[in-house]
Amino acid sequence: MIVNTPHILKYISPDLIWSIKTTRKEIFLTLDDGPHPHITSWVLDCLKDHNSSATFFCVGENVCKYPKVFDSIIENGNDVGNHTYNHLNGWKTRNDQYVKNILKAGKHIDTNYFRPPYGRITPSQIKSLRDNYKIIMWSILTCDFDSNVGMKQCLRNSIKYTKSGSIVVFHDSEKSQSNLKYALPKFLRHFIDQGYRIRSISKGI
Repeated sequence: MIVNTPHILKYISPDLIWSIKTTRKEIFLTLDDGPHPHITSWVLDCLKDHNSSATFFCVGENVCKYPKVFDSIIENGNDVGNHTYNHLNGWKTRNDQYVKNILKAGKHIDTNYFRPPYGRITPSQIKSLRDNYKIIMWSILTCDFDSNVGMKQCLRNSIKYTKSGSIVVFHDSEKSQSNLKYALPKFLRHFIDQGYRIRSISKGI
């Protein structure tokens, strides 16, 4: 599992946003795969406790299941992004089906930010989306979802390569919750104590 995105990927994929240029001490936090009725609410409380914000890339079917949780993300001063309606793998989905699924999610998620599930998207899909969406990738993948990654390793993943302008990914999902609940507060405190601000994507682009 690649934690720190290789520079070559950023070079060959200029239409994708991998990090955000900044002269300030700020890190851009993202959460994928929610909303979840308990885990997302916990994340929102954690962010509030640390005076921080994030961008939540939401799955459309989860938004429809938990609309109040989705609304609370926005009400608490965070951004939302489109993560398809059914968490589709772009490499295994025809272009027309992929775009249709994103548009379906877009009926419930008002945003021009999109992140492909699994980070898998084809050149033709990028071409179809780039006029209407900013395609947000990441600098740092914490691997909180990986059952082979322990809590302390997840925390190390989130801290080791992170710097100003990094886009960091956690997940507000059931399979991530143990690592998330251990690592996220410590990640926030580590960088806040060093003078960083933890922000949502809209604060940087």
